[in-house]
Amino acid sequence: MPSYGTTADGRDWSTWLHAMWRAADRAEDVTALADVVYRALVSRPGVLLARGTRWTPAGLSYLRYLPAGEEIPVTLWTPVEGGIETVPCPAGYEDPVIVLDDAPSPGVWPEGPDLAAAPAAALECAFPLADDDWATLRVVLDHRPATGNPLFAQMTQVVEVLTISNQRIVEHLAHDRRQVEDAFLAEASLQMDSSLDVEETLRRVARLAVPAVAEGCVVHLFEPDGELAPVASAHVAATAQSWLGEVARTDPWLVKLLRDAGDRRESTVLRGAELTGGPFGSAAKNPGAAVRTLSVSPLRARGRALGTLTFLYHRPDVLGDTRMLGDLASRAALAIDTSTLYEQRRNHVEVLQRHLLPRALPHVDGLALSAAYEVADASLDVGGDFYDAVVAGDQVALVVGDVCGRGAEAAAVTGLARHTLRTLLQDKVGPGDALTRLNSALLEEGASRFVTALIAVLSPAADGGWDLEIASAGHPRPLVRRADGAVEEANVSGVLLGVLPTPAYHSARLALGPDDALVMFTDGLTEAKGAGGRFFEEDLVDVVRRSVDGAPDPAGRLIRLASDFRQTGDDDTAILIVSAVDGRGMRK
Repeated sequence: MPSYGTTADGRDWSTWLHAMWRAADRAEDVTALADVVYRALVSRPGVLLARGTRWTPAGLSYLRYLPAGEEIPVTLWTPVEGGIETVPCPAGYEDPVIVLDDAPSPGVWPEGPDLAAAPAAALECAFPLADDDWATLRVVLDHRPATGNPLFAQMTQVVEVLTISNQRIVEHLAHDRRQVEDAFLAEASLQMDSSLDVEETLRRVARLAVPAVAEGCVVHLFEPDGELAPVASAHVAATAQSWLGEVARTDPWLVKLLRDAGDRRESTVLRGAELTGGPFGSAAKNPGAAVRTLSVSPLRARGRALGTLTFLYHRPDVLGDTRMLGDLASRAALAIDTSTLYEQRRNHVEVLQRHLLPRALPHVDGLALSAAYEVADASLDVGGDFYDAVVAGDQVALVVGDVCGRGAEAAAVTGLARHTLRTLLQDKVGPGDALTRLNSALLEEGASRFVTALIAVLSPAADGGWDLEIASAGHPRPLVRRADGAVEEANVSGVLLGVLPTPAYHSARLALGPDDALVMFTDGLTEAKGAGGRFFEEDLVDVVRRSVDGAPDPAGRLIRLASDFRQTGDDDTAILIVSAVDGRGMRK
């Protein structure tokens, strides 16, 4: 019986064991241990061959063996040629190492020809490497080992090296994969959150997924009637784009799958035969034949089912696991829901803002009215700027005002101010008296927002022009552009509305001749700040001289010039311009 304390090459077992642990510490894959493990085993006296196998739920993954006297193991990847029998994934053994009397024969295993010397027995052990990953290790001997032979313990030590090394490698790979997934999810969130447009958000979801996550992606959302509708899709193959869009809209198998998967909390993954009956998998007669795996993740946000996120894979595995898919779906759903809520609120704000402004300006013979409104603040709050034009008999009353702040309270005060002034001016109440009565109304309502306002009442003059009566309550002074290009400021002022109980508002009178224009505006125009900190107010007189020249839509032109100038300054702007033209009469 040979001694097992020292191997055939003179190295004791502790030296080989130390070499295996060193290799295990450096290995990035358990297969990297093959050389030292197999050489250590076949260097033992009486060992003819060392062999290992790797198994998955699908069966044998690869086989590796090293005959005694050789240096480099032979690796055979499945399918292995040479007649390897088909066996299920090993279930393990009650004992760590067992004795086998029937060593491989030349006609069954590829290493059989290396065993023509009629081996006496073999030792084998099976051990798990991961949840669904098993391995076996076998040494073939020229004798039957006795009970207590050191080789039993030494094979157990080899298995310990392999399992601990594999555990370290699996944890390291899982850590690296998690870092990649987290980086991808962070980038996905950043990209999706950077848009508040629903359609753009959905397109970004699809573009991010292909090919980073899968070869194809489809996003479906529930419509108000409960039906699922595709809203974005992408495929790595340009030729499959239209096909995928058509399948997403019309395929009944996919629609049923999405409905079932959308009712679940976790992602659904289908592979292989599970794709039978649909447009995907090997039986498909279209680009779907390349799809080997499909995942569907429900899109849910704030307790509501929004739709589904579907990935198509041309490989049997998926990026990461269902945790990552669910995380991505949750982030996408939250971005979609946020975009949807933003769009709904924006629509509501636009509707409310329109109700705080006149639907259209009246048509008055002899006058040309022009108005413009710009929201400079990106926040979804109603602004407090407003304007109006009221025809009362032979008079035309123009109003421009500004309520401090934004939001619902500012909107309520804006509505109160505009409709109070409209009612008073329709009754031909003078500008100063109208402001006084609005001030009283604001104080009676307990409004916490102060208001500025400017009222100009135009009456026909005997000389064919127009007489202007103007009163101001803390509002920027209007400009008058004369027909010869001269621009003058109307000398009119007064205290803010809603602050003092008994303010006095005095009117100023001006004349508006043919081709003269009165320019009324809120402070958003003058406070627009350009590069270098320069205010638009500094150029306003010159801009009015050049832009209010009888051409159509002077208010629109003026507001566009201010918008182009503005680098900072987020106040809304309202502009109302009235120009005297040839001919005079009243409203048609």
